[in-house]
Amino acid sequence: MTQHHAPTLTSNIYPDMLQLYAVPQFPEGVILQQDGAPPHYGDIVREFLDTFPQRWIGRGAVIAWPPRSQDVTPLDFYSWGYVKQHVYSERINDINHLKQRITDVIHSVTPDVLTRVCEELDYRSDVCRATNGAHIELR
Repeated sequence: MTQHHAPTLTSNIYPDMLQLYAVPQFPEGVILQQDGAPPHYGDIVREFLDTFPQRWIGRGAVIAWPPRSQDVTPLDFYSWGYVKQHVYSERINDINHLKQRITDVIHSVTPDVLTRVCEELDYRSDVCRATNGAHIELR
């Protein structure tokens, strides 16, 4: 039996993914936040993103984003933990089962949950402004 693996994300593939899938879905005024991972930081990626001046945040962008700022990143302070907790609440049998579990968990997120995440982001942003970006511990 032959197994097919998804290609590894590289800075050569990433701009195409953005252009074909992400950018067409961006509402007016949305700002893309990059995390500085090598595939997100290659020259070809930044050249593509620079066609959207003032609309992306990340290493090498006009709008700077502090590294390791997980306290103000909803994917870090909420999403990854939520997905991981629920995906692995049952035994994973194979890669297709894992993909299905991830899809099911992401689809289970309700608008009410997203509203609470946005409220938490507002709170965390206020704390960052009030402390002038100092290191703090949020729970």
